[in-house]
Amino acid sequence: SRRQLGVRADSWEFAQTVGSSTDRGQQSMLGRMAGKETWKLASDKVSPILTGGLNAFLSKYWARAPTAGLAMDFLENQQKGNLYFDHFAFRTFGMNGCGIDSLASTLQSFGYERRDNLIFKQKKLNAYWFAPPVPELPRIFISELQVEAFSDQVQEIIGKYTKQASPASDHMFLSGSLGVLPWKTPALEDFKALAEVSEYAAWTLVNGYSLNHTTISVHNLSRMNEIEDLVRGLEGADFKLNSSGGVVKTSPDGGLRQISTLADTFDFEFEGGKVVPVSGPYIEFAQRLVLPEFSHLPEDQIEEHHRRDGFEQGNADKIFESTQVGGS
Repeated sequence: SRRQLGVRADSWEFAQTVGSSTDRGQQSMLGRMAGKETWKLASDKVSPILTGGLNAFLSKYWARAPTAGLAMDFLENQQKGNLYFDHFAFRTFGMNGCGIDSLASTLQSFGYERRDNLIFKQKKLNAYWFAPPVPELPRIFISELQVEAFSDQVQEIIGKYTKQASPASDHMFLSGSLGVLPWKTPALEDFKALAEVSEYAAWTLVNGYSLNHTTISVHNLSRMNEIEDLVRGLEGADFKLNSSGGVVKTSPDGGLRQISTLADTFDFEFEGGKVVPVSGPYIEFAQRLVLPEFSHLPEDQIEEHHRRDGFEQGNADKIFESTQVGGS
């Protein structure tokens, strides 16, 4: 009943410790290779097209998120059994048919179900999360920039790119899984103009519909399965965590607790050949507490549906800031 990665804790045999920065750099290279080959979702209850597509997203993600690979390695070295995904997250432009539905249509055709709507007024974002067809697969969180809330200049810039992608808007899932932008290579001046008003917009322009982040289920860890213990462990291993709104983001009901690393950067080649470091993906960790009505259950009888489900606007608002280059 849990969202299981298709790899056991002994599969990353190349790295036994999180050591010096040099060691970590070498591990990250190996981690990227291992991630592409071994970090797989698996379920015989859904179409192999769905699991294959999600695994293709992961392959591209591990290559751009060395910190995520290192964090996984860190957890696996202390984990008995498997790690589990809580959810995947994507960003989109809400314009010319390139918003939430451009990804959701594919997911829903394979059995994902649309759930709660979340609004982020200050960031001008709209979002929905989608429940998986089987417990082995992660929840999916898809947000979109409310482009119409921005100036004419911003709308013109984003519209220039979304108009190119619009004829293939039903295939954004394919674009992201292949790791290709659905529009032509962006101009650096467009990226800078968007970055001045919305970090989210600038990120989406250069990352397209690739994975923004994955999330590991904290309560399913065999060690450090309380969020504060995990924070101490990650910070002790020199991982930089998003401190916007506090390192631990907690829902008002106390049932959902989340932390995240800061995003990695990668070199992006803009139109004309100019190469600039830009923000890429990151990794999150979520602890879902047992709902009060199930608090009487013995620990060995508690399953995922006994825990707090869904997402929380206040938590997610601060998690979004993990992609701010240089910290939050």
